[in-house]
Amino acid sequence: MKSFLFTVYLSCIKFLLKFTKTDDNLYVVLNGGGRSGSNGYIFYKYLKQNHPEIQAVLVEPWPTSHLPWATWKKIGQAKYLFTTHQPFKIKKSQVCTCFWHGIPLKRMGFMAANDSYQNDVKNMRIWQKQADRVVSSSPLYETLMTSCSAIEGEKYIETGFPRIDALFTPAITKQKLLKDLFDTDDSQAKIGIYMPTFRFELNDASVMEKIKSGNFFAFDDFDGEKLNKELQKLHQYLIIKLHPYEMKLVASKTHLYSNICFLNNSYLTDKDIDLYEMLASTDYLMTDFSSIYFDYLHLDKPIYFVTNYLEQYQKIRGLLLAPYEDVVPGRCINDQHQMIKALSVGKDDFEKTRKYWLNLTYTIDSQGNCQRNFEKANS
Repeated sequence: MKSFLFTVYLSCIKFLLKFTKTDDNLYVVLNGGGRSGSNGYIFYKYLKQNHPEIQAVLVEPWPTSHLPWATWKKIGQAKYLFTTHQPFKIKKSQVCTCFWHGIPLKRMGFMAANDSYQNDVKNMRIWQKQADRVVSSSPLYETLMTSCSAIEGEKYIETGFPRIDALFTPAITKQKLLKDLFDTDDSQAKIGIYMPTFRFELNDASVMEKIKSGNFFAFDDFDGEKLNKELQKLHQYLIIKLHPYEMKLVASKTHLYSNICFLNNSYLTDKDIDLYEMLASTDYLMTDFSSIYFDYLHLDKPIYFVTNYLEQYQKIRGLLLAPYEDVVPGRCINDQHQMIKALSVGKDDFEKTRKYWLNLTYTIDSQGNCQRNFEKANS
């Protein structure tokens, strides 16, 4: 019912704004990516800092029905619209550039085992009708996206993703992270960050119960105290960045350990930064099926892959690239025992594999993505 009402609301807004005058100097970013690797937010910051000659407007959260009329007018008047998720425009004279929010490993749309065909067809028509340009990083990316959403090849522009620029210009130093999140200045410290995908879609109540109890890895052999002691021995500090839904489950358990810290969105918003503006200050990444690992390849640092629900995830949703163990450029971990062993080794022998996958997924220069997207918008 809410979805239907929002559709009606949006139709009315579009009708009222259809005949507004287009402002060629107005750039509006519709940001649905929050502060966790948002191409839209990073691009907006770039526009504000580097192009005072144009008017840049950030709209977030998006989509929403809680926007003031003045903001809707800006959306209707903008010549250039930039989205982080689905394309959106009000009239044909506008140019909609779609950043999307990651190189996909997980199946989406037509390729996903748990999606609706009718919904996929509806989304396909939205992409075909409203997307003028779809930002790309490589032919492989275009193949993966088109297999899921049926995007026409002629729409792609290889300008790269704005958030990759943030990896090369960190706003938070490693020392600052240690002080802010762990209240320490350990000179031997190594900082890891764990970012799993949205595990709610596993449709497994036992997984959610584990997370709710504080078992953020959902390991069968999880022991938080033991893990913390091992991290202390290794001078390692682990940042946990869960999906917002999962963060609500563990909200009361976020400060239980000296060397393990949950990263809340409030930390990022208070400092007016995106997650990617601090990633370069970490020493390694842990994830499962999240597309963040493709981006982390630019840093050429170790990546560990948590696989305790790999088989279940493949059945429920599926992966675009397989076999998983041969695709991911890092050590696979199935339980806490294996994780502690992997972290204790320290040595990483996946440099060549990381470079191989970076060259496949990013065939353009890693830097200058924001500038390329700005130039293309004006071409």
